[in-house]
Parts: sequence; C-alpha cells; structure tokens
Amino acid sequence: MKRIFLVFVPLLFLASACTEDLASLNVETKKPAAIPAPTLFSNAVKSLAGNLATASVNTNVFRFTTSQWAMAVYQDEAQYDFQTRAIPNQWWNGMYRDVLADLRESSRLINADASLLPKEKANKLAILDIMEVYTFGILVNSFGNIPYSEALDATKLFPKYDDAKTVSADLITRLNADITKLDASAAGFTSGEDVVYKGSVTKWVKFANTLRMKLAMIVADENASAAKTAVEASDAGAISASSDNGLFTYLTASPNQNPLHVDIVLGGRQDYIAAKDLMDKLTGWNDPRKTAYFSTNNAGNYAGGIVGKVNTYVDFSRAGAKVIAADAPYVLADYVETEFLRAEAKERGFNVAGTAEQHYNNAITASILYWGGTQADADAYLAQPDVAYTTAAGNWKQKIGTQKWIALYNRSFETWTELRRLDYPVITAPVNAKSGFPTRLTYPNTEQTLNGTAYTAAAAAIGGDVVTTKLFWDKN
Repeated sequence: MKRIFLVFVPLLFLASACTEDLASLNVETKKPAAIPAPTLFSNAVKSLAGNLATASVNTNVFRFTTSQWAMAVYQDEAQYDFQTRAIPNQWWNGMYRDVLADLRESSRLINADASLLPKEKANKLAILDIMEVYTFGILVNSFGNIPYSEALDATKLFPKYDDAKTVSADLITRLNADITKLDASAAGFTSGEDVVYKGSVTKWVKFANTLRMKLAMIVADENASAAKTAVEASDAGAISASSDNGLFTYLTASPNQNPLHVDIVLGGRQDYIAAKDLMDKLTGWNDPRKTAYFSTNNAGNYAGGIVGKVNTYVDFSRAGAKVIAADAPYVLADYVETEFLRAEAKERGFNVAGTAEQHYNNAITASILYWGGTQADADAYLAQPDVAYTTAAGNWKQKIGTQKWIALYNRSFETWTELRRLDYPVITAPVNAKSGFPTRLTYPNTEQTLNGTAYTAAAAAIGGDVVTTKLFWDKN
C-alpha cells in the first residue's frame, strides 16, 4: 500500500504542475493588459489623418469626386461607383471603430485617473472631445442622419440614428463647452503625446474655434442665425497665422509615413493623375502652386486627364514630390481655411474683423507660401483680373468657392464639402458617371443587414439612401 502511495503522490504534483503551466499559457507577455489613454489619443488622430489623407480607392475617393485627380485605367470610383469596393463601409468603420472608439476609451481612462490635477484632466478631456466633434462632423456631413447619442455604447447593439440637424447643432454646443474648459495656464497632453500641437493648449483653443467656425458655416444657408452666433464667437480666437496650423506630421520611416507615399511611391501605383478641371485653372492663371501640386508628364509638360475616361498615364501630370513625400503632413485645420471662412462671414453680413477682400487675399497668399511660393508670387497671382477679388467672375460664392477649391488641394473631404455647399466651381461630370454629383455617401450595406430597423428609419427620414439625396444644409 505504501508503494502505491509513493507513486500516486508524485503524480499529484505532476498534475498540479501541468495545471499551472496551462494557466500560464493564457498570460500574453507581449501584449499590454491595458493601453494608456495618451496612446489611444495619438492612435485615434493618426487613424483620422490616415483616412483623410489616403488615396486608396477602398476608402477615400474624394480627389476624383471633386475633379482634382483622375484615373489612368480603373474608372469605377471616378465614375461615382462607390459600391463595388464598399467605400461607405470603409469610411464609416474607419471613423467609428478606428477613431471614435479610441477617443472615447481614452476619455474614460482619463476620467478615472485620480492622479491627474483637475485642470490637466479638464484640458485633456476637452481636447479629446474636440477631436470627437471633428470626427462626428465628418460622419454627419458624409451620410446625413447617423448613430450619435447611442453610438459607441456597448449596451446598444442596434443604435438609433439621430437627426443630422440635431447632431450638427449639438456638435457646436459641445465645442462651446470645450473652449471654455481649455485652460492654457495648465498642462494638457505632453509634447510626446500630442501629435498635433505638441502640448500647446493655447493652439488647441485656436483649433477649436476654427472648427466651430467651419461647422457653423456649413449650416449657414439653413440656419443663418445660429451660424452667425457661432462664427462671431469664434473669430477672435480662431487660427490667425500659419504657425497655428493643426498638422499631423508623418515621418520618413515606416510605419508612420504619409499614406500617399505608401500608396503611390512604395506601392508603385501608376494610375493617379491630375484632372483637367484643376490643371486648366492652375495653368490658365499661372498659379505658382502648380509645380508643387503636380509633376510633369513624360514629355515635360503639365496636363490633366479626363475624369472617368481611360487616360494614358505617361501623357499626364502626377502628384508632385511635395504631396507624396514620406514626411508630408496632413492638414487638419489651418490659416488658409480660416481666412476663407472669415471672407465668407463678411459677405454673409456677420460681424467679424476685416474685409472679405483682405481675408480672401490672406487665404490665397498663405496657401501659396505653404506650398513653397513667395510673397512676390502671391502678389502677382492676386493681381490678375480673373483672380483679384473685385474683378474675378461671379458672386462671392463663385469667387471664394473657386479659390478655396484650389487651395484645399489634398484635403479632398473638405473640398467635397465646400463644393456641395458653395456650388462653385462648376466641375465637369465624369465620363459614364453612374449618378448625378454625389451629395452624400450611401449607408454601409452592413447597416442594412445588422441594424436594419434603424437603417430603414434613417433612410426614410433623409429622403432616400442614394448618393444624390441632399443633406439638410445643402440648399442650392
């Protein structure tokens, strides 16, 4: 009996050891148990900039939609076919899953961090909310009604869609609160954590004011009174110099390179070319930005292709070296955009400083300088009768809209928004377009299958889930 016991005891120890070893296999030694709040913040901003910067036809096709780029061979996306590659799904998921979810989790962690001083915590939470507002603004101005009040709530498996007009108003209300909470005398994120402003709370205040101006101006044709109040409150505190620009700066080394460098240079793509509409303006007006925006074709000339038509790649200009550089930044907000907003505000009769012509000139000059031109280049460009504010063709919407379309080059989502609301310039429809000019993206097909009841109600509320349904603010 003793002999049997002696054998059995070691077996017990062996079984115990095996159990402990199996349990240890569940410990992920190379994966952090929790991601720090600042890392979530910086990753969210990187994802946001990446979605806005990329030229991937699976995600961002607005350079074609706005007739600034054309395609050499594959024409589906240039012809407004957004379904073959499920582009709305990628745009929707990229914003909700990759940006908003990280921002919301970062906010939760900061809220729970008892070690933070009150003002530092308030600054961080306000900055995170500003970027949430920025991202929700993209979604509501892409689709119309969207999941908002119930979005990102794990207990709401089938979130309702909120009315786009209500969402847009609430975003401005949130910015009002965020701006008052920001305190430049206290710390925010550190310079290493803040990938936009390197820890400057003062510059986040300017960014938030410019964002408030932009979101307010988008709805100005629908609610002039609310837009006037928000713009006038923002004017003095908004971006007032190029040194205030909000940039996501890429690096020369992988994996943090400019997506255009990855798509075009490293990917060896030979299908993205300049569009004729933009090239004709740049060439006709001797625009000093032309050589930065685009390179020459193989014959050494500048030429733009027809959007929606097969174009021989070697015959047309391609994105310029500055555009596709590995470390080329993505502009989230800047002085150029803000000055165009101020010019428009003056034309709408809002009480902001300066004149429409001054702000128009400032915006164009800042754009030319940003792209490597000189003050003399800007002066010569603005002196042309077709460019000068007093003599350029059309009403203020045409003057500002056309020059803003040129200056927003490489900020294609913003360009699309401006074309929809200002209706200038009038661009050439693609060859064999699948629809009229897209004024929104259709909802992702996954929403139809996974959140069908809410989707059906939202589609009916906006007037139909098609690309030509106009959003509530698109009055013309």
